[in-house]
Amino acid sequence: MPEYKDEKTAVIANQKSWLLEHGSISCCLTQRGGHMAPVEFCVGSGESIRPYYISPWQTEPLQLTEPVLIPLRGDFFCMPFGENNAYQGETHAVHGEPAGAIWSFVSLKAEGSRKTLQMRLETRGRQGSVDKRITVQAGQDVLYIQHTVDGFAGKTTLGHHATLHGEQEWLISTSPIQFGMVNPGTPLQANGEYSSLLPGSRFSDLRAVPTVWKTPDTSDCTVFPAREGFVDIAQVYFETSEHPVWTTAVNREKGYLWFSLKDQRVLPSMVLWMENHGRHGEPWFGRNCCIGLEDVCGYFAQGLAASAEPNPVNLAGIPTVHDLPGDEPFAVNMIEGVARIPAGFGRVKQVEFREGEVCFIDEHDVQVVTSVDHRFVFNGGFTE
Repeated sequence: MPEYKDEKTAVIANQKSWLLEHGSISCCLTQRGGHMAPVEFCVGSGESIRPYYISPWQTEPLQLTEPVLIPLRGDFFCMPFGENNAYQGETHAVHGEPAGAIWSFVSLKAEGSRKTLQMRLETRGRQGSVDKRITVQAGQDVLYIQHTVDGFAGKTTLGHHATLHGEQEWLISTSPIQFGMVNPGTPLQANGEYSSLLPGSRFSDLRAVPTVWKTPDTSDCTVFPAREGFVDIAQVYFETSEHPVWTTAVNREKGYLWFSLKDQRVLPSMVLWMENHGRHGEPWFGRNCCIGLEDVCGYFAQGLAASAEPNPVNLAGIPTVHDLPGDEPFAVNMIEGVARIPAGFGRVKQVEFREGEVCFIDEHDVQVVTSVDHRFVFNGGFTE
């Protein structure tokens, strides 16, 4: 197995980043926080696809107090996920050390048609380590992402923070859900954040989420951008499935769909962070438009204490923390990728899992099939 001893780095959007290039994918991963963006899919086949968001303050002389905000972009691993992470004498940064600390390079390896970049972080707020592996397969526009946690014993929230740009319209779909909830709190936050969805309300369909208004009293959260001037947060809780649970975002203007696949037992919910110029404190200043499709185990972004204690979600039987044993590795496996779509393709209504491929079926019964080793989300391995 060849190993490339010299890590390949570059400064991308003001952050020193590792580069993973193989087949039709070019992936950049920041050393601070391990944020994944920009990522270019379909390289060499016409116009490449760049779905991920990069925050606009990267070259500005801001003094940011939260490490996660410094490189903020794309997808990154959070542990503990959320804010307010003081818990049983521990103090954790917003979204935890993995989202804002400095990672170390381990290896860049090629094996057959695959290439894997591996990084490691030693955590200090709670003793442990996290190994991050991103693998790409020639002939696939797919990222296979694995985080293996050693130590870090005790209860924790965790998850991915995949964030797409808001430059074009997205049509959002997910696996069947048990129910959804709007973030608790108030529509107007003290730091200049404005929300339009009804705090704490419960819903059964993302197309009809309660709002703070009488007219309209619901809003369609499967379409983004929407509700300009507001930042809204909702969370959906997936039904149990023997197949990977999925989220899709269709970009009809650019002719592709983005998707994520995960194990519902590890990541039982998805937080939608719908940022449409609704935050006005530093460094946001009302200028950001992006959507987070964040697969997590947690109670919104309320933090570790709120997730470990009784809350409306875990009282409904859905876990909001993992209790890590500390003496054996715990793996979080995730797949993210894209597929080109034909003209007229609409919102995804169904996903079928076949041997070595995934079929996305839209509301008009049009099918798009792409090669994906989807069993990876369950076992972290590949079919030879």
